[in-house]
Amino acid sequence: MLWLLSDACSMTLKPDSYNDPFKAFIIWADGNRSAIPEDFKTEDIALFEEIIDEITEPKLRARIADLLWLLKKPKNKEFALKSIDAYRQTPLTTENWVRDEKCWERAIQLCMMLKAGSGTRLQEIEVELILSIKNATKEDKFFALKLSDLLAKYSNHQLEIAEKLEKLAHEFEELSDFYVSREYFSAASDSYKRIKMLEKSIEMTIKVAEGWVKEAIVRQSCSSSPSNIAAASFYENAIQTYRKIPNTYKTAKNLDNRITELRTELNLANEKSITEMGVISTEIDIRDLIENAKNAVEGKKTFDALLALANIYRAKAQRVKESSERSIRKYPLSNLFSGVCLGKGGRVIAKSPATNFGDELDETAVRKKMIDEYSMEINLVVQSQIWTALEVIRLEHRITEMDFYSIVRNSPVVPEGRERLIAKALFAGYDNDFVTALHILVPQIEHLVRVHLKKAGVKTSTLDKNGIETENGLTTLMENPEVNTIFGEDLAFEFKALLCDSFGANLRNELAHGLIEYEECYSISSIYAWWLMLRIVFNTFWNAKMASQHSEKQE
Repeated sequence: MLWLLSDACSMTLKPDSYNDPFKAFIIWADGNRSAIPEDFKTEDIALFEEIIDEITEPKLRARIADLLWLLKKPKNKEFALKSIDAYRQTPLTTENWVRDEKCWERAIQLCMMLKAGSGTRLQEIEVELILSIKNATKEDKFFALKLSDLLAKYSNHQLEIAEKLEKLAHEFEELSDFYVSREYFSAASDSYKRIKMLEKSIEMTIKVAEGWVKEAIVRQSCSSSPSNIAAASFYENAIQTYRKIPNTYKTAKNLDNRITELRTELNLANEKSITEMGVISTEIDIRDLIENAKNAVEGKKTFDALLALANIYRAKAQRVKESSERSIRKYPLSNLFSGVCLGKGGRVIAKSPATNFGDELDETAVRKKMIDEYSMEINLVVQSQIWTALEVIRLEHRITEMDFYSIVRNSPVVPEGRERLIAKALFAGYDNDFVTALHILVPQIEHLVRVHLKKAGVKTSTLDKNGIETENGLTTLMENPEVNTIFGEDLAFEFKALLCDSFGANLRNELAHGLIEYEECYSISSIYAWWLMLRIVFNTFWNAKMASQHSEKQE
């Protein structure tokens, strides 16, 4: 008997379902599960019917009566009524509500299913809930809010509920409990909106926005641990809340000026937040990598040394992706919360969501992790291998701009008419002038991508409603699925991660908007971009040269 009642009580109540309100409490990996309604046999149901009137504990009585209503055929509404009455015996108190709120919702659902057959029970439940809301105080915290959420689905008494919610919101605001007060102001706004009191609804929305502002100010002025990072987030939330207000009301209440003021505060907080960030560092022994890079180019002829430099490293997009997915699943806490990427001046330039650890990981979270791992990898590669090999070649070989031009003009990947520009950029980097190299190469990489897409028949421009055709930027060009086919998955990933993804160096957009400073032209990403173009140009040149020599031998 105890095991049978245990199975009946173990099921999870889902009151929003009319006909399938009970689910298994647990499902194991091997497919086994705890009890569900279909597990109860005819003799079990008969036993439930025999003992129902002997049960005095309200929740047990409600559960058994509800199962009888659900499983016994033909249906007997008396069991539904007994279940409703038992559910209603659950005390309406703050302490019980979190655990037992589903009891009241299931009682309402059963009343709505029975309609007139439930008598006056639905009206009585409504009266009880409204009275509990009216009697709620700030000591009850979220209790009135939870009750109002339930009533919002079924009740027409929204005005008195809205007024009570507003009253409690003001009380929490006076206590500087901004989080709770915003929740109440937001609920009051929804309640006023349901009864077409739009002015009051907008007033409550403004209170929500200003609640974010007040919390931002508190976080900035906190003597023990001020946080401009948190304040910036709160200012942004305030702006986003104001933006939800229809334009008619914005104009009438002069809210556009308020949004402008908040944007100024947001920018200031973002600028200050940069100084609050710490540095995370680690030590890696790269002596072997340095020695290997040195040995790869030392004592070789010019072309052989350049060939070794061009092939000293190769990124593998699939490997980075698999590694990133493993890392996300292995270290879930590091990806449990959403995050933001800040650019110069503290601008928020990208956001990553909290990760869903189901079968399918969030694409944005995986992309961010891939770019993080790629950035760390090229940091190591540049410092230990590329720079080491480049210094050895500079020491042993004098390579002029005309030498690079000879390579470039014989490289089939270089677009016609761009040979001198790219040769100048490659020579500039070889000559340690990465300012010139970066400013020439980045736009030329974009042109290279555009030209090869066009050759493949891909449309690379946009025609507006006035008939004006505009060439698409690199970010848009890289969204074409043909990119992976033309350039290969690995190189396509590198172009995106290095040049036009806000989670990465974003060199194309930073350069195009004049945001790159002199020192940044000598950053790891800038040097790697120069080397990447060298690799593309030299390898295509070398392959064409080898193919030509092979053809001559055959002749």
